[in-house]
Amino acid sequence: MSESGVTTRIHAYTDDVLGDHDATGVAELIRTRQISAEEAVDAAIARSGVVEPRLTALEHPDFDRARDRARSGRAGGLAGVPSLFKDNVLVGGLPMTEGSHAMPLRPQTGDGKVVRQILDTGVIPIGTSRMPEFGWIPTTERADGSVVHNPWNPAYSAGGSSGGSAAYVAAGVVPIAHGNDGGGSIRIPAAACGLVGLKPTRGRLLLGESAAAMPVRIVSDGVLTRTVRDTALFYAEAEETYQNKHLPPVGHVDRPLDRPLRIGVMYDSPFAPATDDETRTAVEQLAHTLEGLGHHVEPYDPKVPASFRQDFIDYWCLLAMSVRDSGKRMFGKDFDASSLEPITRGLASFGRSHLWRAPIYLPRLAASGRQYERAFGDVDLVLSPVLSHTTPRLGYLDPGLPWEECFSRVLDYCGFTPLHNATGAPSISLPTGQTRDGRPVGTMLSARRGADALLLEAALQIEQAVPFARIAA
Repeated sequence: MSESGVTTRIHAYTDDVLGDHDATGVAELIRTRQISAEEAVDAAIARSGVVEPRLTALEHPDFDRARDRARSGRAGGLAGVPSLFKDNVLVGGLPMTEGSHAMPLRPQTGDGKVVRQILDTGVIPIGTSRMPEFGWIPTTERADGSVVHNPWNPAYSAGGSSGGSAAYVAAGVVPIAHGNDGGGSIRIPAAACGLVGLKPTRGRLLLGESAAAMPVRIVSDGVLTRTVRDTALFYAEAEETYQNKHLPPVGHVDRPLDRPLRIGVMYDSPFAPATDDETRTAVEQLAHTLEGLGHHVEPYDPKVPASFRQDFIDYWCLLAMSVRDSGKRMFGKDFDASSLEPITRGLASFGRSHLWRAPIYLPRLAASGRQYERAFGDVDLVLSPVLSHTTPRLGYLDPGLPWEECFSRVLDYCGFTPLHNATGAPSISLPTGQTRDGRPVGTMLSARRGADALLLEAALQIEQAVPFARIAA
C-alpha cells in the first residue's frame, strides 16, 4: 500500500531493452539490430521474476527453450518478440492442464495447428499462462484459492479466461500474448486489464484441436496487446501462414479509418441486468468521440432471439458435461474427474439434465450466424459495453462458491460477449474508459463476419483520438 492508502499498481516496466515498447516496437529494434532477440527474451524472463510473486499469472515456465529459440533466430514480422501461450492449446514439450487439477501433467508430444501458426509469426513464448478451470468463468480464479491478480489493482480480477496472458501483457512482462475466446475470454480480460482484445471472425486463424471438435465452434484464438497496431500486425503475419479462402483477407491495417460510418450503440444487454453507471459512461463517452470524428451514431436493437440466452447456457453446460464424462477419452487415462471444481461439476450436472434439449439448441446456435447477419441492419459497426458492470473484486466469481450462485453472477456479468462466439462475428475490446478509482473499463465494437479489417481501422482511429491509459504513467 502507498502512504495515501491507494493500492500500488504492479508492473515490470524499467529501462531495460524492452522499455515501454509494444510488440511492433520490439520487433523493429530486433530487426534493425539495436537489440537482440536474446536480450529481449532475457529481459522478459527477468520481468517475470519481478512480478510473478504478486500476479501469479505464469502456469508453466519455458525459459530455457525460449533462450534457445532466441539464439537460433526466428523468421516473421514479430521475430524475437517474447510472448506466452494460454494453457489450453497444445504446446510441444509442456503440459496442457487447462487450469484443472483433473488434467494429467504429461508434456505434449507436439505443437497444435494454431500454436504452429502463431509461432510462425516469430514470437518466442516464455511459458504458458494461467486460466480458470477449462475457461468456464470470466475470472482467473480457482477453487484451491489460487488467483491471477489484476496489475492495475491486485484486489481485483484480471478477467478470464485468458487472465494470465492479460496480466503479463498489462504488467509489461511481454508485449503480446496468446488468448482464446469462447464466451468473451479475450475481450473480458482485455477490458479488465486495459488492453486491446480482438475476437476475430470464426476461422480467421486455424482452429485449435479442441475448438475444431466442438459441435458448435464457438472458440476463436487470438492475442492480447497494448496497442491496436500490434493486433493488426499479428493478424497480417498470421495470414502469411494461413488465409481462409472463405473470408476477405485482413491484410496489414496500418492506417486509421478515414471515412464516416453509421454506428449503432446499445447500452444494455437483452440478457442481463442494466449496465452499471461507470460502464455506461465509458460507452457514452466513446459514442460522443465517434460523433466528433464524423460518424453517425444511432440507437441499436440487436434483435437477438429470446431463446439465445438459454441456448448458450445449455451448450456451455453440455461442454462441461463432456469434460466430466469423457475426460479420459479426451485427455488420457490419467484424467481424474474427482478433482474437478464445483463449478465444473455443477455445470456438467445441469448439462446432463438438459441433454434432451440438445436437438433444439444445437441447430439454433449453429444457425445464429445467419440470423446475426440478417439482423445487423444498415449500420456498419455496433458500439456496446464489453460487460454489464465493472471488473469485480477477487472472490466475487470464486468457482468454489455454490455453482448456482457463481454461475448466476457470471451470467449477469457477461451480458454482451457470447453472441459473437455463437455467430462467429468479430468484436474488439478497447480500453477507452476508466473507473473513478483509475481502473480500466473496456468498450466494444462489433462488425459483420469477415469485417475484421474495418474493426481494426476504427480501433486505430479511436486509439489516436482517445489515447489509452498506461499502467506505468
